[in-house]
Amino acid sequence: MTYQVDERGYYGKFGGAYIPEMLYPNVEELRTHYLDIWNDPKFQEEFRALLRDYVGRPTPLYYARRLSEAVGAQVYLKREDLCHTGAHKVNNTIGQILLARRLGKEKIIAETGAGQHGVATATVCALMGMECIVYMGKVDMERQRPNVERMRILGATVVPALSGNMTLKDATNEAMRHWINHPTDTHYIIGSVVGPHPYPDMVARFQSVISEEIKMQLEQAIGRPHPDWVIACVGGGSNAAGAYYHYLDDVRVKLVGVEAAGHGLDSGESAATTALGRPGVLHGSKTLLMQTDDGQVIEPYSISAGLDYPGIGPMHAHLFDTGRVQFVSATDDEAMGAGIRLSRLEGIIPAIESAHALAALNKLKFSKRDVVVVNLSGRGDKDLETYIRWGKY
Repeated sequence: MTYQVDERGYYGKFGGAYIPEMLYPNVEELRTHYLDIWNDPKFQEEFRALLRDYVGRPTPLYYARRLSEAVGAQVYLKREDLCHTGAHKVNNTIGQILLARRLGKEKIIAETGAGQHGVATATVCALMGMECIVYMGKVDMERQRPNVERMRILGATVVPALSGNMTLKDATNEAMRHWINHPTDTHYIIGSVVGPHPYPDMVARFQSVISEEIKMQLEQAIGRPHPDWVIACVGGGSNAAGAYYHYLDDVRVKLVGVEAAGHGLDSGESAATTALGRPGVLHGSKTLLMQTDDGQVIEPYSISAGLDYPGIGPMHAHLFDTGRVQFVSATDDEAMGAGIRLSRLEGIIPAIESAHALAALNKLKFSKRDVVVVNLSGRGDKDLETYIRWGKY
């Protein structure tokens, strides 16, 4: 059993490239060149230097003493919230813009839900002097207003998506349409491990620096490179892919993905794909997605803009299908409560996406000796209005 992508772009029965004919040259150009670029020592040198000097890596692996006492295990937080721009997303945008530059692209487009990927894309476009257009659902623009303004300050054009429920799925649709109409000079920086091959594998490689660092940091902290558990939230799934990457074949490590249950799995307002989804094609790959009997995408819901997506990446669909990752879900209230608990116990206000991962600490059974790593994928600055509206603190 392998958990990595095969030469056809599939993870088991999930993946592939289901794309319009007009996008084939773009995707084929990426597929043909991305591994050669990734393996080029000069590319790696530039990528690693920017991660170190610009992003601020390595991010700390912090032993959360008071949270550990409350949970009854040894809980470490991988502090991706301390990256430049406030989340893990910048690891991927640094990698992709370097790749786009190698391919001779002049313009960048992106989609964003919570706004963190949009900010990270606008940031690297400013760094490299490239034009940037970000598509964002109108609903998400309203609930993530600070990130919209950050993108604009950085020089990006933010285009509202007005179709569907005007969230992440719809922003992705609009970005895909733009790419179809501008196939030669534009690179689409997809923000998660979704989309046609090679995007899921490419994004996972750029994010794999997370688990690479966890291994080194745990060796220093506890004398071994592997924890007993790795927990991460999963919308599309890039932060989870990065946190799992170097542990996929290490069965000593239990991997947990936490999806957004919204108002509850049976409420009709949820984004818990593994609990509610079925195989289908979404945004260029075969994966698990929430859909009606006749194949129409069911509109997702989560209080978290970054988890408000009706599917998961094909890598995660395969990890669920094989049982390698245990998927659980957290409701809005469970996630928000977990975010407040971390704030009160450790003085760290997490992004609501990350708060879903923290909510799993109440759902799993640990021993006091268990070493648990939670990927704290983003900081909560962008979510203060949502915390305020929730108000139960």
